[in-house]
Amino acid sequence: MKERFLTTTAIENTWYKDRPLLFLGEWCKIYDRHYVWEGIDSITVPYHWDDRRKLYIDYLYLQQLYEELLSELADKLNEIHSTDYSLRYWRILVGPWLFYFIGILFDRWEMIKKANSDFSIAGVKILEIEPAQVVPNDMAEFNDLITKDAWNEVIYGELIRDWTNISIEKVQSDQSFLQSNVLLKLNPTKWLKHKLFDIVSAFTQISIREDEAFLYASYLPIYQNVILQLQLKQLPKIWKKLLVPQVAVRLDQRQWKIGKSKLVDFPAIIRAMIPRHIPIIYLEGYNLLNKISNSLNWPKKPSLIFTSNSFFSDDVFKVWSAEKAEKGVPFIIGQHGGSYGMSPIAPLEEHEYAISDIWLSWGWSDKNRPQIKPVFNLKLVGAKQSWDPDGKALMVEMLIPRYSYRLLNFPIADQWLNYFADQCRFVNALPIEIRRKLIVRLSNQDYGWKQKKRWYDNYPNINLDIGEIPIAKLLKKTRIYISTYNATTFLESMSMNIPTIMFWNQYYFEIRDSAIPYFEQLKIIGIFHETPESAARQMTKVWDDVGKWWNSKPVQDVREEFCYQYSRMPEKPLNKLRTILQNIAKVSID
Repeated sequence: MKERFLTTTAIENTWYKDRPLLFLGEWCKIYDRHYVWEGIDSITVPYHWDDRRKLYIDYLYLQQLYEELLSELADKLNEIHSTDYSLRYWRILVGPWLFYFIGILFDRWEMIKKANSDFSIAGVKILEIEPAQVVPNDMAEFNDLITKDAWNEVIYGELIRDWTNISIEKVQSDQSFLQSNVLLKLNPTKWLKHKLFDIVSAFTQISIREDEAFLYASYLPIYQNVILQLQLKQLPKIWKKLLVPQVAVRLDQRQWKIGKSKLVDFPAIIRAMIPRHIPIIYLEGYNLLNKISNSLNWPKKPSLIFTSNSFFSDDVFKVWSAEKAEKGVPFIIGQHGGSYGMSPIAPLEEHEYAISDIWLSWGWSDKNRPQIKPVFNLKLVGAKQSWDPDGKALMVEMLIPRYSYRLLNFPIADQWLNYFADQCRFVNALPIEIRRKLIVRLSNQDYGWKQKKRWYDNYPNINLDIGEIPIAKLLKKTRIYISTYNATTFLESMSMNIPTIMFWNQYYFEIRDSAIPYFEQLKIIGIFHETPESAARQMTKVWDDVGKWWNSKPVQDVREEFCYQYSRMPEKPLNKLRTILQNIAKVSID
């Protein structure tokens, strides 16, 4: 077997360009740099989670390992900070980072193991970066850094250096690679909107009862949020997210360990890496975070806490709500997107159940989880949307980071290339006259995939929308909406009764057993398709009179049944939510 030099990321100064290369994954090969990597003698390691059975087995294993590590980390943080908080407290605060970090590190390690066992590796270059440079300040910065080549280069470098015998050569790094994009400059319009929001938010907080219900990032539209608070007999508040202060890393405070691992295996690796990489705000900055939390102009003894969006990355809210939950304040989480109740692999869903007292779904329930209470699609309260029978077709695209960032029933890492190939198959299957009326809406993030260039290279005359036009405006001029992945978009279009066609590869977008019957019904009436070609044929078939198909009784019956299960919208939605919250608040106060 020919010896090859391992390449782990797209940072080209770590490549041996004049030697045979082994690319660890397709994420190494940036699309518009093809003239560089196409000229190199190289092969690419097959992705380990192309075996979806392995993905599911690994998910179950990592969930179990997460519980072990969380318990160990909670004990250690209590010891470090001289606290005595429960496991639930630390689950709320550090849990999101921990289960993401475990999954990310496992993926990187599995790929290194695969490369080392299946190929002959001559050596590898790793970046020379100070340890303090790669520690995220908080969860928001962590989310940003994990998508970057430099952060992943450092992680791969640590794993190779400390846990393999692969020969390494250190190379100088450009520290700008690691600069976070969390704090982006806003254009003048957005800046003005933010300032106005700040003013309104401050004005609403003039009078605060210490025992009022705390509704924070509820996912309800602002107007509906105001109405709900009035129905709860309290003056409406509009709360704004607070930024976490930057704190300096102290490597001398990271010389500790959790648990014990006798073998040189993944549990030993993750236990060694957690103290090095835990966000600063949970360690060096924890006392400051608590000080901020205690000084907040928020209710001191809220009757309940309700959020849909802030339990994951908002560390100020997380530490505040964790402390309130310790004192028995009911913690309520609302569903904040699609695929809930549909996907077999759902670590974030599991986390939300574990930290909440009540979890509000958009319609579905689970007899094994009594805390799930069906309400309605929180995002669409009061929304009205029309469509144009003579308009264009709108297809919304999905994008993921080039490096895996969590386990889920989606394409992961370089599997996005197969997803993109399916999009091209759909476009190719459309008649030219319909293709001319297709708008493809791209993600406003790119992650280095160069999606815009890929589309134009394949279809020079394609109509692309790069996220600049509000989607509500596009929908008004749309005769049919094409959903290409299992997430929020088709739940919204179907709830608003906009003609919808869905297609995706079920090898990547697996469906939970309980959801399969509902998707089978969508197949029968032509909404859901397993291949791009089938979806294109359906769109072509109904194009000249979409309303005749969409408004037919069989289609509307199935649509209504599906939406009642997964994206419900009753006549007076706030009434049910108000009743649930009032009952919870009454028990809390009593």
